[in-house]
Amino acid sequence: MDEVDWIKRWGEIVEARDKQAARHSDSGYWDRRASSYARSTQSRVDDFLRLLEPYLSARKTLIDVGAGTGRHTVPLAERLEWVTAVEPSEGMRSHIPTRDNITVIASSWEDAEVAPADLVICSHVLYGIADPVPFVTKLERSARERVFVVMRESDLPHPAAEVRRRLQRDDGVRLPRFSELFMLLLQMGIAPDVDFLRYPIATRYSDIEEAVVDVRAMFGDGWDEDAGRAALAEILRRDGDQLVYDGGIALSGVAHWQPRKS
Repeated sequence: MDEVDWIKRWGEIVEARDKQAARHSDSGYWDRRASSYARSTQSRVDDFLRLLEPYLSARKTLIDVGAGTGRHTVPLAERLEWVTAVEPSEGMRSHIPTRDNITVIASSWEDAEVAPADLVICSHVLYGIADPVPFVTKLERSARERVFVVMRESDLPHPAAEVRRRLQRDDGVRLPRFSELFMLLLQMGIAPDVDFLRYPIATRYSDIEEAVVDVRAMFGDGWDEDAGRAALAEILRRDGDQLVYDGGIALSGVAHWQPRKS
């Protein structure tokens, strides 16, 4: 394990994934997916918030890096003095409600100009970051008390992965995993505390067209429109006025640590 350059390995995984599913990384992807993402996460049990509980108080501030539709921003704003949500996608930001103690910054983390906060969280964002060291360094530099980074250890629980298995008999190029984040942090000289979360994942769509747009972008090279639609029809189930993919139980890790003094 000592012979592995985890920073280099991370970059190789991200770049290989980006070549397979380039449309997933385009700026409009998350705008198009925002409604489905909000639908899929609004009723999810979130043990990450329970993990944060001992660190919260009414006088503390927090930065939510890659805030998405605000699924952490909003409940945390009820417990904290101020929350700053950093989110580059206009579609995602449109789902974050206006609150007196929430500031929304329309920017990627790399370009964001943000004052330090007591706590910094970054949940399921690092998968597409090819150069993670400056990203993590900025997380740490922006936190006065503690940094929290969440990533999956289990495979991608998304219908695109199942459709790819059915059409091409392979899983495609995977995303970085939490275990690789842990080793990367150690290589950076950070020895984080670690907690694991297990929770059910369901991806929800308003109709088959929304599902096709999402899965096509995630699938990447080799997409077949007719076969892809047929596979989706087999794996999606009707739940009221929505179509749902059951992604099973996801395993995610949370690395958290007190920032080192520079």
